[in-house]
Amino acid sequence: MAALSKIPHSCYEVGHTWHPSCVQAAADITKGALEVSFKIYAPLYLIAAILRRKKKDYYLKRLLPEILWSTSFLTTNGSLFIVFFCILRKLLGAFYPWSSGFGAALPASYIAILLERKSRRGLLTIYMANLASETLFRMAVTRGIVKPIRHGEVLLFCITASIFMFLFRSNDGLKGFAFSALKFIIGKEEIPTHFNTADSVDTRPPERPAAIETEHSQVSAEKADRKRKTLIAYTRKLLESICKHGPRHRCCKHYQDNCISYCVKGFVRMFSIGYLIQCCLKVPSAFRQMFSKPSRLPSVFYNKENFQLGAFLGSFVSIYKGTSCLLRWLRNIDDELHALIAGFLAGVSMFFYKSTSITMYLFSKLVETMYFKGIEAGRFPYFPHADTIIYAISTAICFHAAVMEVQNLRPSYWKFLLRLTKGRFALMNRELLDVFGTEASRNFKGFVPMLDPSHATAISRTVLPPGGDAKL
Repeated sequence: MAALSKIPHSCYEVGHTWHPSCVQAAADITKGALEVSFKIYAPLYLIAAILRRKKKDYYLKRLLPEILWSTSFLTTNGSLFIVFFCILRKLLGAFYPWSSGFGAALPASYIAILLERKSRRGLLTIYMANLASETLFRMAVTRGIVKPIRHGEVLLFCITASIFMFLFRSNDGLKGFAFSALKFIIGKEEIPTHFNTADSVDTRPPERPAAIETEHSQVSAEKADRKRKTLIAYTRKLLESICKHGPRHRCCKHYQDNCISYCVKGFVRMFSIGYLIQCCLKVPSAFRQMFSKPSRLPSVFYNKENFQLGAFLGSFVSIYKGTSCLLRWLRNIDDELHALIAGFLAGVSMFFYKSTSITMYLFSKLVETMYFKGIEAGRFPYFPHADTIIYAISTAICFHAAVMEVQNLRPSYWKFLLRLTKGRFALMNRELLDVFGTEASRNFKGFVPMLDPSHATAISRTVLPPGGDAKL
């Protein structure tokens, strides 16, 4: 079927099929979005306040206003979409390929983001820009414009990790949260140093007086004699021997460990953190099933994803540290350029936990970081309110995909839109939108909304196939 330029149907026949009144439809969306938004932000802000150890004054005076502030933002974004959906239909007299999705979402998103606190606009913009980029890529693949690269998310993650680690090791490369996060993941031993050669810098820890060393050795020997036959003593002695008496380059700053144990400890630490994070994410759903399906509780601890995230984080750190140590041995120098190679090789760990979302988010953060560094250097211009504009455009792209080609939208975001609208986003009459050539009804085969004949045109009644009626 050749793609048409417009369709003459009403907003009731295409959009709010559950009610013929535009006002009532907007009220339904607003009511549902308000309820869901509050349920999302209330626990989110409460947990954030607890983790940040906010004082009592914050809970009494600021917590509720901030929750309501963000709730109004998300509610407005959802409700104004259906409002502009109807307004554009009445102004244009028909639906065009751009008006039913992008056109309606653009002004709605722009107005909504202006209601949100400025401190949160940047984070929301990064997330939506990341999501929009992924959506546009999927659209391009569907249309045959580009061909996906096998393991492309891993390659992009390797490049992103390489540049991030180089910035981490560079002078004034990273600041704020990004620097703190990498310091926590990688460790303070890899805090930026600049071209410290083994000949010019002696990084060995200071030696203790001989008398203290002798006394300490005697005490240790006595303890070892008393516990010589115990397994704990043997294990402890073995670990200490492995950690302290192995090879360590003079440029390496992990004074308490040799290079091998340094990498092994890094793997164990981040594997444990990744495993615990994934377990904690599954705890809420496990509690809900505690009484109905108690047999599923052990899956919280033995789930495959728990080990995958742990392996991803653990191997990333160990590969990075191992490569850095190896390069220090080979070049006899501690150079931030090592981070480019070590970061790229560490990115291979993404094979354990493939995630387009993580890759795209980090890539978006990298672009943001490079852009702001360019502004500081005077190489890039500064655009006021760029975050609000980017958010509006990015959200409009995602809403357009949700209307015209759901198959190209990230599934998790589609589920979020369904939750926000109480399932009403799925009630759009996408059979009518198929004439635009985007296969809008591809994931909704057989669905035909039950329309009120007194508000439906003769055209729509002849286009819609019989049967498959659905109610909200």
